Amino acid sequence: MAPKASVEKDFESSLKELEQIVKQLESGDISLDESLKKFEKGIELYKECRQTLLSAEKKIKILSDNLKEIDYQE
Repeated sequence: MAPKASVEKDFESSLKELEQIVKQLESGDISLDESLKKFEKGIELYKECRQTLLSAEKKIKILSDNLKEIDYQE
């Protein structure tokens, strides 16, 4: 399992790269071929970021559920 700092860095750098790709695509200053390549890379980055967020959401739910169990036991 990757260390927390590594996961955060990967997420942050992926998100930043995705934002840059969106700006490039919106500018219209790149060729159609380059736009398609950037779009494909953007989809990959989006999937990675989404998976990271879904994983974090699951962990938060598990931790919250565990906290509820502790509260009920007390």
